[in-house]
Amino acid sequence: MPIHSYTAHVQELEAFGMGYPLHGEARDRAVLGSWRRCIDQHRLDPSRTSEAHIVPAGQLRAHREESEPLIRIARSGLERLYQQLKGLDYVLLLADRHGVAVDFLGHDSDASDLRSAGLYLGAQWREDVAGTSAVGTCLATGEALTVHQSDHFDFTHTRLSCTAAPIYDLQGQLAAVLDLSLLRSPAARASQQMALHLVTAAVRRVELANLMAQSSSDWVLRLAQSPDFLDVDADAALSVDARGRIRAMTHAASRMLASIAGLNWRQQPLLTGQPLGRFFDTDLQALPQLMRNRPAQERILRARDGSIWFAHALPPQPRSSAQASPRPSLPAPLQALNTGDAAMGQVLHKAARLAPQDLPVLLQGETGSGKEFLARALHAASGRSGAFVAINCAAIPEALLESELFGYLPGTWTGGAHKGRAGLVEAAHQGSLFLDEIGDMPLALQAKLLRVLSESEITPLGARAPQKVDIRVISASHRPLAELVRSGQFRADLLYRLNAAELQLPALRDRSDLLALAEHMLAAIGCSLRLSAPAQAALRAHRWPGNLRELHNALRYAAALAEQQIDLEHLPDALQCSPAVAQGQDAFSEASLAGAACGGHALHAATLEQVLAQCQGNVSEAARLLGVNRSTIHRRIQRQQLSRVFARQDGERP
Repeated sequence: MPIHSYTAHVQELEAFGMGYPLHGEARDRAVLGSWRRCIDQHRLDPSRTSEAHIVPAGQLRAHREESEPLIRIARSGLERLYQQLKGLDYVLLLADRHGVAVDFLGHDSDASDLRSAGLYLGAQWREDVAGTSAVGTCLATGEALTVHQSDHFDFTHTRLSCTAAPIYDLQGQLAAVLDLSLLRSPAARASQQMALHLVTAAVRRVELANLMAQSSSDWVLRLAQSPDFLDVDADAALSVDARGRIRAMTHAASRMLASIAGLNWRQQPLLTGQPLGRFFDTDLQALPQLMRNRPAQERILRARDGSIWFAHALPPQPRSSAQASPRPSLPAPLQALNTGDAAMGQVLHKAARLAPQDLPVLLQGETGSGKEFLARALHAASGRSGAFVAINCAAIPEALLESELFGYLPGTWTGGAHKGRAGLVEAAHQGSLFLDEIGDMPLALQAKLLRVLSESEITPLGARAPQKVDIRVISASHRPLAELVRSGQFRADLLYRLNAAELQLPALRDRSDLLALAEHMLAAIGCSLRLSAPAQAALRAHRWPGNLRELHNALRYAAALAEQQIDLEHLPDALQCSPAVAQGQDAFSEASLAGAACGGHALHAATLEQVLAQCQGNVSEAARLLGVNRSTIHRRIQRQQLSRVFARQDGERP
């Protein structure tokens, strides 16, 4: 475009920003609203132009992983739409809720031009980054729209014509945006009316496919204003559960129900969960009459506001053997870490999906929460033929870290190995490299590690040419790396490379499988002793700042002291002195002696007397067998007025 076009564009935006009336071409309200946000909220400079922003590859992988279910559902519809537009030079983008293009269909021959224009995989189109655009403005307004040529805020994009429509999830949240764009288009804005119609129809079908995929156990009502298109291309759809209540709906259905109820369509939470009869003159029992065995013209549904709709009811699908089967079992290395906690189970099932991939994985969790155990299990389940090589970035002196990672050639420095040494990265060739405490890696070395990840090659110290390596990187840190990036202690580009997939391990205090973990650890150290009830209570009450590592050490300590079972007195002092243990011990012990089952004895008066007789009146031995404190035995002896002969402890009277 000539220079005066740039000047005119900037002058129009500046005049608009100062409140002057616009002259010449009329602008849509959505465009003007976006311009106002760009100036007032995002503080963008109209005179400043910038190239399209493409996110780094690692960050793109994370966005695509988050959007994978939607991409899978939408892909066939996008390909069909692209084929319809073949030869018209349109480009299709599917952008996620963050404004990043996670799927893309365009001509390979135009790849360079499309990338520079931002019509490419990984392009970031949020308003605060790219100014007014179809994707960014659609995200901001939740409405389908066209941003045509000079409607764009940034002059760089004014040769584009872009049309976008929002894709909503079943909870009414804006999940993605489908964009249809042209690098070169006719000057008239009206030329994009067909694009607006096509993209809106495609979005409607994607939402319907998403509803059908997630509603197999519900009735689904497909609705249309004309019987001719009811069974072919419905206008809206909703699902109804076994109680006759609306569980989910497409965006068009939420607008329709909101209109019937006199609500704003943005209030979808008020629509979900309502009985079907609130909106239509029907109920769950009448839905079979709306099935396809009757002509579409006879399947009439009357709305409470007087409008007439035609309906196609699809019954719940019978559960197939595949649907009824339990969740697929985990690979053996990951199953070994599964002791029943729901949160940890979710982490392990994600890990099972990630294990065979080559994506870098970042493990986050508190110190001692089991990050290296999970890293080893990931490698074992990956199928990679090479070794698992672990390096603690916080334990190796900074001066040696580079040589440890990349190795060195003979004669590189005085005192080095005569034949040189291969680095740990090379040792992990065709295997997995585990970088523990990655947050403590020096900044200078972070830049070199970034090259390894991006180029898949290393250069040993003293070498002139790089060598290729095939590694899968698993990193871990107990420090939040995003905060380290903000404070300048960690490179943002390296973080994006490392966290293509991120797994957050729960802290031990938040896990429901503490006792199962304890039993597993006792078995692993060859201890067959059981934990008494007070000892179990102490384990539950402790906060476990050291997590699994602290639990393991505590159990090894207790196993060394105990003889017949592990009682409270055998645990480390820190666990015995816990305020929660001290507060709850007496109440627990009294309740146990009142009749709870503990250590295999029903602790009523007769049983207590029998145990004391068995122990020849030794209170300490009886307390150990019953899993309670000696003071509790003494109190029960006094309350039950048992023979004083039983109340001796090492020759003493109670």
